[in-house]
Amino acid sequence: MSDDIPPPRVALVGNPNSGKTALFNALTGSRHKVANYAGVTVEKKEGNFHSPAGTRVKVLDLPGTYSLRARSPDEAVTRDVVLGRMDGEDVPDAIVFVADATNLRLALRLALELKQLGLPAILALNMMDAAEKQGLGVDPAVLSAELGMPVVPTVAIKKGGIQPLLDQIDRTLQVAESEGWAVRRTECGWSEPSSHQLRDLTREVERILARAIHAPAQPHMATRRLDKVLLHPFAGLMILLTVLFLMFQGVFSWAQAPMELIDAGLAACTDWITASFPDGALRSLVTDGVIAGVGSVVIFLPQILVLFFFIQVLEDSGYMARAAFLLDKLMGGVGLHGRAFIPLLSSFACAVPGIMAARTIENRTDRIATIMIAPLMTCSARLPVYTLIIAAFVPDHDVLGGWVGLRGLVMFTLYAAGILSGLLVAFVMKRTVLKGAREPLLMQLPAYRLPHPRNVLLGLYDKGKAFLMRAGTTIFALMVVVWFLASFPAPPDGATDPAIRYSIAGAIGHALEPLLAPIGFNWQIALALVPGMAAREVAVGVLGTIYALSDSGDSLRGSLANVLSHSWSLPTALSLLAWYVFAPQCLATLGVVRRELNSRFWPAAMFVFLTTLAYGAAFATYRIAGWMTGG
Repeated sequence: MSDDIPPPRVALVGNPNSGKTALFNALTGSRHKVANYAGVTVEKKEGNFHSPAGTRVKVLDLPGTYSLRARSPDEAVTRDVVLGRMDGEDVPDAIVFVADATNLRLALRLALELKQLGLPAILALNMMDAAEKQGLGVDPAVLSAELGMPVVPTVAIKKGGIQPLLDQIDRTLQVAESEGWAVRRTECGWSEPSSHQLRDLTREVERILARAIHAPAQPHMATRRLDKVLLHPFAGLMILLTVLFLMFQGVFSWAQAPMELIDAGLAACTDWITASFPDGALRSLVTDGVIAGVGSVVIFLPQILVLFFFIQVLEDSGYMARAAFLLDKLMGGVGLHGRAFIPLLSSFACAVPGIMAARTIENRTDRIATIMIAPLMTCSARLPVYTLIIAAFVPDHDVLGGWVGLRGLVMFTLYAAGILSGLLVAFVMKRTVLKGAREPLLMQLPAYRLPHPRNVLLGLYDKGKAFLMRAGTTIFALMVVVWFLASFPAPPDGATDPAIRYSIAGAIGHALEPLLAPIGFNWQIALALVPGMAAREVAVGVLGTIYALSDSGDSLRGSLANVLSHSWSLPTALSLLAWYVFAPQCLATLGVVRRELNSRFWPAAMFVFLTTLAYGAAFATYRIAGWMTGG
């Protein structure tokens, strides 16, 4: 194929939890990028692969949907891409419809809708191994004849499990090209079916199932046994809370050794730069700006990967949907929809994909309420700040008979504070500005399955790469700016204070200090909060740069946590933790709220509300802690 001709585009379409993401990873490996739509199951990913015939193919992983009728914004993305209604995008050259072989009833309704479009299509009958274990006799030949499209059994998580699909994609694209489909990239005609047509569609699905499946679908026995325990109203909730508690304990204990290795590597780099470069601006930029700034953020990569590991395993195992089901009653008590759990849990990684994942919520008022409290879930960008302050002020002791680390317990408390605050805010909002009837939770519970190591590793690779790219671009640029502001102008002759006090950064920090003094923040913290608006974790890097330039001698040989433990009071540290529980969201979060809700009012309201909440919480914490400690 000529380089001037764009590669054919194949769209992956299917129900949620049908294995689309696993199939996408099997096709593309790590050769993909995330588009500016909505998250795994709610985001559109783009990747490339080469077919057996050598054709480079672009593949799109679209959000999961049950119908082209699109009752939620994420389903609308899939519908518009498939129908050619998305601005700047043509109709796909072919569709690979991914169906869960263990649950074809829901899948076939969508398959019949796609068939009516007249697009070249393939049905990938995924999870055939699971269907066979359940005793299901699915006949691909009968399905193919009834649907009028090729049907290919696949097992996306096994080596060689997609080879027949790759061969069929080649054949389908060749036929489509020979029939001139490649030049017919116009919008597909489609209209929403009437209630009568929907009844006919249901009867057609039942007829096809009766012919194509030779054994009645029975719930997997292991799944049924597990659900009796994991979905129990009390025991299931206790197990979920235990899983979340262990996750936060793991963030500290599992990441400790690699963090120490990174810290030692950064210290060695600093020593080498100090010994190799003459004293001057360049050495200061590298050691005090880049290493002290960017390095103080990069050191927290292991903890962020541990957090993402837990989230990935919960998603891939099928437990995430159960968690949403378990918490539906709790969510309903504060006026939220059960589906809000998944966007809110995603917000523990980052509020941006969490807010985008709220597209799965059909009701607009429920969606707005979920979006407004998403920043109260403690995102991974706050982890470096939490970890730094906890390491500086919380002793590394075991409690509760040695079973629980005190630092992990404090971390869990901070996360719990964000969750409870979010639920309280939702309770108030749903009874005041966002009144509306609560809709019941309807969702499919997939069978349990062991997470495939390759998918987990690919997910961790993507998250780690994104974090390092952020550290190497946004955070690096901000650290260079902060270093410059903190280093110039030079102190006057005869100056006795550290040079940073006479710099532009020092002037900015001292100008902001009176505003933040009532909550116990000094000028260094005030200065760190400004670039922290671009990315929360930047605050740690800024503190690293500021204190590297403010201190000298032996104090620089200790970690930043050690420096802060001697520079701040305990009430100040607790006040900063309270501030970050309710921390005003970063600019990227405000931007995605503006785009998702198509409104300037809601991001402005979010900023004002959360800033006020953060200031009030920090003020109360500082005063109470000062009274209790006699400060």
